[in-house]
Amino acid sequence: MSARHLAARRNGRGLPGRLPEGERLLWQGAPCARTLLVRVFHLRFMAVYFALLLIASAWTAARHGASAHAVCLVVLHRAYLAAAVFALAGAYAWAIRRSTTYTVTTHRVVVSAGLALPISFNLPFAGVTAAGLRQYANGAGDLTLRMLPSEKLSYFVLWPHARPWRMAHTEPMLRCIPDAAKVSAILARALADHAQANPAAAAAPKREVRLAKPSMHARMARA
Repeated sequence: MSARHLAARRNGRGLPGRLPEGERLLWQGAPCARTLLVRVFHLRFMAVYFALLLIASAWTAARHGASAHAVCLVVLHRAYLAAAVFALAGAYAWAIRRSTTYTVTTHRVVVSAGLALPISFNLPFAGVTAAGLRQYANGAGDLTLRMLPSEKLSYFVLWPHARPWRMAHTEPMLRCIPDAAKVSAILARALADHAQANPAAAAAPKREVRLAKPSMHARMARA
């Protein structure tokens, strides 16, 4: 079965329909809004940028002879702008969390997302060649799925649930999921069980799940 986006209307939380007989739900979850802000919307970079902007604005105004009151008004104006940007980013991260459900079953991964038009992306294990985990200090992490070339996915439709800059061959990603190591273990076991139960699928390129910490890379499991 090819990876494809299914009907926008969902019949049940996070799934486009009832699970077929013999398929079991293993895990469901959603991104962490706070981690989305830091990792996807680069909150730290924005904070540094606006801090430098405030300093530069104050210095420029003072250099041109502005009074202390005028300098304060300039800085206050830039601060309002920064607050508006942070508020919009926070609201967007919260909306992504509220509108997204990641599902792992015994046969597939389903990414259900979308603010205006909810869409479900069905990612069968038969099309998954590898999975990689990048874990952060707070325990959250990004779980990436590498698909067979025949699995066609749109990077721009899938974003932000796609590995950054992998546009030629889109790699779906469960972004900023809490307790990511536990979820990666569930997926690794599910992939291994599926490969054992489906010898034909095991003939495809070897599957592997890698745990990628900020400072090291270590293999977790291989089906």
